Amino acid sequence: MRTDVSGWKTRLTDELIAENSASRIWRNRTLAHELAALLSENPDRVIFIEGERRYTVEDMDRQARALAAALQRRGLTAGDVVSFELPNWPETVVIDLACSMLGLVCNPIIPIYRDAEVSYILRDAGTKAVFVPTSFRNFDYADMIARHQAELPELAHVITVRGAAAGATCFDDLLTETDPADLQLPDVDPNAVKLIMYTSGTTGRPKGVLHSHNTIDAEIQAVVHFLGLGQRDVVLMPSPVSHITGYLYGIQMPFTLNAPAVFMDNWDAAAAGDLIDALGVTFMIAATVFLQELTVFARESGRTLPSLRYFPSGGAPVPPEVIYGAHAAFENCVCSRVYGSTEAPTVTLGVNSRAEEELGATTEGRIVGHEVKIVDPADGREVGPGVEGEILSRGPEMCLGYAADDHNADAFESDGFFHTGDLAMLDEHGALVITGRLKDLIIRGGENISPREVEDALHEHPAIHEAAVVAMPHPRMGETGCAFVVLEAGASVELADVTAFLRKTGMAKQKYPERLEIIDDFPRTAAGKIRKNTLRDMVVEAMKAE
Repeated sequence: MRTDVSGWKTRLTDELIAENSASRIWRNRTLAHELAALLSENPDRVIFIEGERRYTVEDMDRQARALAAALQRRGLTAGDVVSFELPNWPETVVIDLACSMLGLVCNPIIPIYRDAEVSYILRDAGTKAVFVPTSFRNFDYADMIARHQAELPELAHVITVRGAAAGATCFDDLLTETDPADLQLPDVDPNAVKLIMYTSGTTGRPKGVLHSHNTIDAEIQAVVHFLGLGQRDVVLMPSPVSHITGYLYGIQMPFTLNAPAVFMDNWDAAAAGDLIDALGVTFMIAATVFLQELTVFARESGRTLPSLRYFPSGGAPVPPEVIYGAHAAFENCVCSRVYGSTEAPTVTLGVNSRAEEELGATTEGRIVGHEVKIVDPADGREVGPGVEGEILSRGPEMCLGYAADDHNADAFESDGFFHTGDLAMLDEHGALVITGRLKDLIIRGGENISPREVEDALHEHPAIHEAAVVAMPHPRMGETGCAFVVLEAGASVELADVTAFLRKTGMAKQKYPERLEIIDDFPRTAAGKIRKNTLRDMVVEAMKAE
């Protein structure tokens, strides 16, 4: 363990640094280094697009230096935390670049979070400065921060973006108050904590995940190499840049690729289709619902979006028919399931060729840049291909641990393997197949049932658009399954229909859901994951009311 300049204990060791540096997996480059390289090569290159606005490399450098100078003038130094709760606006990139220049720790916060989550994160992270919109989607963020500032003694600076508010500094004013020539750039340790991102988990308090400049860069390099991305690509980012997916591919990757990113702060499949065709977008990565809705748009409009080359999807279950449907709708795009987390962003990247459609639709793909082993949750022993167990992983993009050190002992083995809490098996080709989560298991009369298997089967039912299966109490068996479903337009289904359908699949009858709840839409996290804890609460309340 090593204590970072931020004060957090990390998993870094001299051996880990030497191993990854010698192999050049850790390039010891920060985002500020990437910006400087692009500035010397092509300062007029458009690197970010938002609506009609275009931002060049020089624009980003000028604004980032001005912001860094202003933050430095206010006394912020390496290891201090700067938070932002902003939509997908290019100002987020300026903030991240300024943090990289000064060795500050960036803390993106998902814009849907409100008082309880935001006050907790700012307090837990020890935030010194926070950037928020004055108002966005009819919510007053500045007022929310003001309500809690008295209980956040370390929060010294509140900056509003795209507007002014009482008691706060305006972002535009901040950029002009200090001469960037006064900026004194420190030597930034690429192994220092660069990012603290709080997990958008479905249970309990969010945990602060720590990443360094090197772990983030290693992740980007793995993706670029596997998919063969380069400066001719164009990234469309509808996922929140305050989530690990949006942060990596919306803020970080454009500088690695020397390729522009297009920001969307409000998802709309038709608008996305227009942007893809107008700007020649080649790459997207987002949760299942984004891929589903873009597929529906392409199919119904007859527009095949020929420029789009890759759309990996994950963060929530991706039924095989979603991949098959996307390939039928898109002319050239390779779509596939992928697996990762805030802690280990890219364990798999699906496939990189349509020739492997079946593999990309039915598995999460082969392991990329990680060591993975599947272990029996009961005794920790490694199991063979085709046997379900918990995923343990380690690799150069693995996070440095959690901000709360007491979480690390349970999460990490002494040899660096991380307990993901996800259940999976490796097939005969070495591809990963996610089967569920340990805490999502339904234990029916002592027998473990993986909801993922049942969900995949339900997604084949013609009346069901989306399904999620959760545990519900049972007086004799302890637990059994309840299926929540969103129906296709105009469709109807009853529990007896579901049972008959599953019986035809050959599934063991013990796995059949014993209750069916039809809903209009699922409660989701900002990352698009279904909040299964909310579904469990809903079925319990429904049973109490009967």
